[in-house]
Amino acid sequence: MRALLIPLLTLALVGCATTGAGDDGIAIDTASRGQPMPGANCVVQTGAGSWNVVTPAVVKVGDATGNLRIVCDRPGYRTSEFVYAPTARYSSGSSVGIGLGGIGRHVGLGVGVNVPLGGGSRGAYPPKVTIDMNPQ
Repeated sequence: MRALLIPLLTLALVGCATTGAGDDGIAIDTASRGQPMPGANCVVQTGAGSWNVVTPAVVKVGDATGNLRIVCDRPGYRTSEFVYAPTARYSSGSSVGIGLGGIGRHVGLGVGVNVPLGGGSRGAYPPKVTIDMNPQ
């Protein structure tokens, strides 16, 4: 029985040891009056850095660190700005649970600990942003 329990416990721990961080990037598009409008010059900024792109584009910004700010310009259109505060992806904080139980003279005690592996509460940026550009 013990030989079966150890591999199962190892598999369960490996399954729990993920941070959930994946970065497929943020798709940046521009539109005017509901119609796609490629070719705008945009600056994408987060707490991790700044990227210059021409729409449509995909920007890999990594984990959410600070607000996402996108400023787009195109000749003949007003400058447009988008600011997004990251939304919580999972809760921060650790927790400890203690259980006590038994029958007759046999008593069992269990202790469980939950520690977030991702370094606390982090947020997420939207996977796609479309910036509305208005003519001058």
